[in-house]
Amino acid sequence: MALPSRQPKKLSLGSLETEILEILWQRGQATAREIHEHILADPDRELACASVTTVLNRLTEKGWLARYRQQRSFVWQPVISQQEAASLLAHQQLKAFLAVGNPDTVAAFADELDASSISQLEAIMQRLKTIRQDREDS
Repeated sequence: MALPSRQPKKLSLGSLETEILEILWQRGQATAREIHEHILADPDRELACASVTTVLNRLTEKGWLARYRQQRSFVWQPVISQQEAASLLAHQQLKAFLAVGNPDTVAAFADELDASSISQLEAIMQRLKTIRQDREDS
């Protein structure tokens, strides 16, 4: 799976932002009130509906959500899927890891991998070769 063409402006998320985004991935779309009620279903939680709206607006500004008006309320929905988000975050982490730039550090890390991880890396390398070959052929 390639990285999605549409990407959030900011990938970093706080814990409440992550929780609300996960609720929206489960539901597909929701109003602030629906999300607020979902969170308050946990009797140990306290949260103002205005706080949910603030986080929804922040997620929209960061490029994670789209908002549209439905009758008298706004409805929010994710602009990328949970799987696409996981790919973006993994890509960001890999870039940060490789930015270490020291081959000895990377090699020491790789030396600690178990057999299944090494098999997975080999499969990734093979897939990368195929992608690059297909790109050259087209």
